[in-house]
Amino acid sequence: MPTLAVTHLHRIDAARNMARFYRLSATPSLFGDICLVQEWGRIGWPGRIRIDLFAEADDATAARIVLEKAKRRRGYRDAPGDG
Repeated sequence: MPTLAVTHLHRIDAARNMARFYRLSATPSLFGDICLVQEWGRIGWPGRIRIDLFAEADDATAARIVLEKAKRRRGYRDAPGDG
């Protein structure tokens, strides 16, 4: 199944010993709805995962945009290599 959208963000602050990642991806499920997958944690470690289901792709996209904006306001930036 193709992934509709992926956003990979990092927040690194050596002075605070902070190295975090946050990944958002939207993928169709086997049942026709859209899974918005959130992954977060410390870089280099397995993170936590949350999956939210949406009936429409537009709803999943709107939720992804809201979450991404919130993370960027908190200092997250595009991960290196994610052009």
